[in-house]
Amino acid sequence: MARKKSATLTEAELPLMNVLWSRGPSTVNDVLEALPNDPPLAYSTVLTTLRILEEKGYLKHKKDGRAFLYAPKVQREQAQKSALRQLLSRFFENSAEQLVLNVLKHEKLDAAEMKRLKAMIGEAK
Repeated sequence: MARKKSATLTEAELPLMNVLWSRGPSTVNDVLEALPNDPPLAYSTVLTTLRILEEKGYLKHKKDGRAFLYAPKVQREQAQKSALRQLLSRFFENSAEQLVLNVLKHEKLDAAEMKRLKAMIGEAK
């Protein structure tokens, strides 16, 4: 049985999107060269993943000579919001409060991070 396609970015897709968000329009070779070599990815793997990202609506492409230039259709902030909404829905019953309380309980935040969080909470009131 085929795996259900993820509406949000998978672990394999995110590094490619990070390259495109940083570099802008890029060929498959450009993306491949910008990725870390640990583990090395094959050209065909990068191409297939870029095509999947295009099918999912994250990318668009245009022809540039013999190559395709892939560019983000979705900005990083939009992808972050989408992933956060999915996380809230799946694990926190759509409760931002539960998410924040979980982070405060289980993650180590330094004094500067706590100060910024308090300021943001104060501004949100």
